[in-house]
Amino acid sequence: MSCGNHHETDCSEVLDAVYRFLDGEMDEDNRHLILEHLDECAPCLRQFGIEQHVKALVARCCGNDHAPQSLRVKVVSRINEVRLSIQHIEYRSD
Repeated sequence: MSCGNHHETDCSEVLDAVYRFLDGEMDEDNRHLILEHLDECAPCLRQFGIEQHVKALVARCCGNDHAPQSLRVKVVSRINEVRLSIQHIEYRSD
């Protein structure tokens, strides 16, 4: 995904890092870059908000249970596959 505007950090990089950001698995410098991008880019901010709501919904429904690392890896991998597929479709439509 790209909003069509130039940013210091590319939209696809920001969206790939959303869950690391939300999970606090990112150093402060990268967090700053993500926040700066989200401040400039409405489409990414909208997608970030959706991901944030999904994460909150899952947390609320699952209580304090933590998914096994193997499941997390599978889910993140599948999300990346879908994102690449969508990017490919968007690229072909341009």
